[in-house]
Amino acid sequence: MRVISGRARGLPLKAVPGHETRPTADRVKEALFSIIGPYFDGERVLDLFAGTGGLGIEALSRGAAHAVFVDVNPRSIEVVRRNLEAAKLSDLAEIYRNDAWKAVKALAKKGQPFDLIFLDPPYAMKNMDELLLEMESRGLIADGATAVIEHAADTVYPDRIGSLDRVRLARYGDTALSVYRCRKSGTSQI
Repeated sequence: MRVISGRARGLPLKAVPGHETRPTADRVKEALFSIIGPYFDGERVLDLFAGTGGLGIEALSRGAAHAVFVDVNPRSIEVVRRNLEAAKLSDLAEIYRNDAWKAVKALAKKGQPFDLIFLDPPYAMKNMDELLLEMESRGLIADGATAVIEHAADTVYPDRIGSLDRVRLARYGDTALSVYRCRKSGTSQI
C-alpha cells in the first residue's frame, strides 16, 4: 500500500494490524482516482470507514483541501494518524473514532458539506445507500459531489440514491466501485 500520486507520491502506508480491515488494493485505488480525478482543487473529503486512511490521504495528496477520517476501530485511528504524519498532511485533516452513523449526525452539526465521499465499509455491510440518504437529508453532500462506495462485486446498489446518480460501476475481481455524482440543485441531469 502506498500513495500513488501527488505531493506524497510513493509514500508507503502502514496497515492496520490484524484482519479486521481490508485496505483498498493499489490497483483498485489507481483505477478509482482515474475515474474521479485524477487531481483535485480544494475539495472537502469524507473518508468513512477509513481503515488506513488510504483513500482520503490519496485525495489530499492530489490537491483536496481538507479531509475528515472516521473509523470505529481505535487501531485504525492510530494508523490513520501515523499515515497522515508520514505524508505531512496532518494539518489538512480531522480524525474521529466513531460509528459511521453517529459520525454523520455529529458532522451535520458543523454544517459543512463534502465534495468527495468515500464509503469503504466491511463487505458484510450492504446499506451504504441508506447511509448516503441519511447524509443527504442532513446536508452533508455538496452540489456536484462525488460519492464512492467500495463493495463486494456481488452486492447490488441502485442506479439512483436520492439526488445521486451512479455514473460508473467498475469491477476488479471480488471488489466493485459504485461511483455517484450529486445533481446540482435545480437540475434534473448530472
